[in-house]
Amino acid sequence: MNSPFNTSAGGLPDEHLRYAKRGYGMDQDRYAWSMLGERKPVQWPGGARVALWIIPALEWFPLNMKGVPFKPPGAMQTSYPDLRHYTLRDYGNRVGIHRIMQVLDTRGLKASVAVNAAVARRYPALIKECTRRGWEVIANGLDMDHLHHSGLSLEAEKQLIEQTLSILRDASAQPVRGWLSPAKSESFHTPDLVAEAGIDYLCDWVNDDLPYAFKTASRAIHAMPHPIDIDDHTILVQNHHSEDDFRDALIDQFNWLYREAGQAGGRVMAISLHPWIIGQPYRIRALEEALDHMLRHAGVWSATGAEILDAWKRQQG
Repeated sequence: MNSPFNTSAGGLPDEHLRYAKRGYGMDQDRYAWSMLGERKPVQWPGGARVALWIIPALEWFPLNMKGVPFKPPGAMQTSYPDLRHYTLRDYGNRVGIHRIMQVLDTRGLKASVAVNAAVARRYPALIKECTRRGWEVIANGLDMDHLHHSGLSLEAEKQLIEQTLSILRDASAQPVRGWLSPAKSESFHTPDLVAEAGIDYLCDWVNDDLPYAFKTASRAIHAMPHPIDIDDHTILVQNHHSEDDFRDALIDQFNWLYREAGQAGGRVMAISLHPWIIGQPYRIRALEEALDHMLRHAGVWSATGAEILDAWKRQQG
């Protein structure tokens, strides 16, 4: 390899720049790289163009967060005890989520709720409210201070996943088929470990608008489209945009997917929500207006993540 960093120039040896998995696509062997337009089109049930997948997150941020190896979005920010931010996060589980429930109930919409196992332990009645509505429960890790990263030993991460799933499966009486890592943080082993624990789909990879097959050490699972660009935290908190901007972003996302689906097959409109953000009285209107715009269109299928995955798999073979 002819490199400006070769040994003759007194820099790194050539071997340093060689990577065993260098190749076509994303330099990894988890999935077969492909362009969306070249894949077999998908048809949603009833001939729907867009699968509407709504994913509220029920999170618990410990007051004494360690923040290892980094602080996740929404973490405590000031010196201990940071009661200002702790109670705002708690607002989502006490008040905000119920506003989201009301919005979805009045429109007959389903949801897949991403739950920290700590929430199931601390607020069991809240989990019952979700399951009573037929919402799907997705595992969202133990809590927002237990991130998955390569600093964990394989055994420690395995125990963390098993503990999380045991709590959530018991609390929800559901198989819990989906996994979303806290802050979407993974180690190199996370997909293998969640697949081994019975997970069918993973929400951490943000590189598609449709499900796709995903290889693990034990069996094939699937990655699901769970974008971060248009969630309420990114737009309203991180980017400091207005509630109208959030509404318009959701509408713009939907309009393009809906138009694209009319030409190339079904698409997934995934909406990630944080009740402590969008559940505020002055913000919930933006969600209502965005959803009402979507529901004025024919061919919008309200579905859980598991239902979307199963429909996709039936057609893809």
